[in-house]
Amino acid sequence: MPTKIEKDATTGQDTTGHEWDGIKELNTPLPKWWLYTFYFCIVWGIAYTVLYPSWPTLNNHFSGTSGWSRRGELAETLAAQKAAQADTRAKIVATPIEEIRKDPALMGYVQAAGRVAFADNCAGCHGAGGAGAVGFPTLADDDWIWGGKPEDILQTITYGIRNANENSRVSDMPRFGADGLLTKEQIGDVADYVLSLSGTAADPAVLERGATVFAENCAACHGEKGEGMHEMGAPRLSDGIWLYGGDRKTVVETITYARRGSMPAWSERLDPATVKVLATYVHALGGGQ
Repeated sequence: MPTKIEKDATTGQDTTGHEWDGIKELNTPLPKWWLYTFYFCIVWGIAYTVLYPSWPTLNNHFSGTSGWSRRGELAETLAAQKAAQADTRAKIVATPIEEIRKDPALMGYVQAAGRVAFADNCAGCHGAGGAGAVGFPTLADDDWIWGGKPEDILQTITYGIRNANENSRVSDMPRFGADGLLTKEQIGDVADYVLSLSGTAADPAVLERGATVFAENCAACHGEKGEGMHEMGAPRLSDGIWLYGGDRKTVVETITYARRGSMPAWSERLDPATVKVLATYVHALGGGQ
């Protein structure tokens, strides 16, 4: 209940005039330094919302009167870094990969920039460090479907594999089982023969039949002894390295339905310097020819 304002006998502090059940409320104001700080924060908050991006609108947000934004600052920083690297990147575009590898300064840039570009664009499929995964070739060994020379790698990254780009690498393995080109028995025999090229034992009679099927249907692309052909994009079958798996069931499945993995044409997504950096970086991972 309201009472008159009076001075408290114990503390010497004025009361507020409020009393509840005999307890009187003291008037204890906040310290002036605290109040001044609070008022300053209010003024600062209002000024900030006027100067910088702040309040949301129906379709966007108030961008502030100063014209500054964190996104704009980042764009300026990236532009400055790009300008600083312009000469180096132009030199990379104009220099053959073999020559880049002989230039310590350029290779230092390639290793740093390539590591980032690879992680951003390639590692999702090919794994960290080019370790590969099922359906995605390892890039750190010496087994290449389309060739591991610098110009081969550059071509593959630039135009990709089995995509809409007119320069894309294309190979088309027949669906020997799904299209009725071979019987189930013939597929089983040739699968055993293909596995034998990597040292897997099988019945000699089966291998003889499988060799005949292989010579008539597979050797034109994969070579007479399964050595593969880079020109055809036909993998080597005699080294025990398998893209989709080397067990009999998987090999039978591959022969029956074929495989048609696809890779983007990175020249449509990345600038020429980044494509060249990636090609040089991949070639240097350990398996470049």
